[in-house]
Amino acid sequence: MAKTSAAVLSINRRRALLTLAASASSFGLPALANPQAPVRLVVPFTPGTGIDLIARVLAPKLAERFQRPFIVDNKPGASGNIGTLEVVRSAPDGSTLLVTVNTLVMNTELYPKMGYSPVRDLPAISQTSVGQLVLVTGAQSRITDLRELIDYAQKNPGVLNYGSPGAGTPHHLAMELLKSKTRMSLTHVSYRGTAPALTDLLGGQIDLMFLPIHVALQHIKAGKLRAIAISSDSPSPLLPAVPPLKTLNLGDMNVDMWYGLLGPKGLPPEFVRSINDALKTMLAQPDVAKAFESQGMTPQYSTPQAFQALIGSDAKRWGSLIKSQGISAE
Repeated sequence: MAKTSAAVLSINRRRALLTLAASASSFGLPALANPQAPVRLVVPFTPGTGIDLIARVLAPKLAERFQRPFIVDNKPGASGNIGTLEVVRSAPDGSTLLVTVNTLVMNTELYPKMGYSPVRDLPAISQTSVGQLVLVTGAQSRITDLRELIDYAQKNPGVLNYGSPGAGTPHHLAMELLKSKTRMSLTHVSYRGTAPALTDLLGGQIDLMFLPIHVALQHIKAGKLRAIAISSDSPSPLLPAVPPLKTLNLGDMNVDMWYGLLGPKGLPPEFVRSINDALKTMLAQPDVAKAFESQGMTPQYSTPQAFQALIGSDAKRWGSLIKSQGISAE
């Protein structure tokens, strides 16, 4: 009887260990990691931003999927570098992940001493969404379409000015790319954030700027702003009559903002796969699309490999532009 009880105990112990191992491996964590420990989703910007919304929409879904807490942790500062660097320095055990936007790769050249490489030190897990930018002028502007803008700015160097929420932001670099491709001359006016720039645009103090489509749309519909181009390769269903920058036939002019999930170097491949698989399901859900839409974003799933390739190509693209145009962080 004693031998039988010992055998049953041994079998039960093995089953328990196998169950624990399966639980850990299903989440992609090393066998010794605590499968119940919280996972921090670090957002390197303030609450209320589009990046923050992504994290707060996905966190409860991930928590339900993996039966462990997913906590949104805002770490703003230095154009996203403070929170990003914290993730880079964290242990690759799946307890700390980064939810970010394509300013990540723009910062490489703008902050050469920031201490990390987004290509080498932050393996991609999945893209989550894309957001369009729309090029707008004030309703009182003499510029009525994209071709007219280019023609006027070429013939009148420096007369027109444009605003941005700050040097090195996607809004700024999108215009610098357009300038470099068309050889037109515009004067940059840098603001501390989108709100003051938009106020001056509506008031006629600046001539034009790129804005996230959800920020510009209400003013376009009210007749206070005029949309003259969309950042994507194809028209937006929200503004179907506004031509994409691609119609200029000047090469790659897509300046959409991308968002995604990354982690520290050394994440176990099985962990990356499990989170990626979960996001593939979640990003296809209608409630996620509706939530993202409020911030002008469209859900966009990708494999880790495809997202890593996008990060690498964009790092080169924006790095080259920043060098050639002599752009620096102010």
